[in-house]
Amino acid sequence: MSRSVLIVDDDPAYRAAVRALLEADGEYAVTEAASGAAAVAAVARGERPDIVLLDLGLPGENVFAVTRELNELAADMVLVLCSVREAEEFAARIARSPAAGFLAKDRLSVRALSDLADRGP
Repeated sequence: MSRSVLIVDDDPAYRAAVRALLEADGEYAVTEAASGAAAVAAVARGERPDIVLLDLGLPGENVFAVTRELNELAADMVLVLCSVREAEEFAARIARSPAAGFLAKDRLSVRALSDLADRGP
């Protein structure tokens, strides 16, 4: 089964690394956005990835507001938050958000992403 994932991160090197990881497995078709605003615009234009992998550290953006906007546009997308920092820093806000879960960037794997996606939005 092939799933589509939108990687939202301001670091092009990180986006490329995640793309390579996910595409190598053959389970994911990957698109990218450098900002939350670009991700919202893509979904508003009709793009419907199965999963949105969203960096909590996007500069100048309230990522939790972005998750709400994305969820309002397409509630069936699985929103996964990621960061170089640990989830404990954001635990309460993550729990209140429409995100399916959180993955630390250094622990991102195809299996971890698939496990969260399988839980659904």
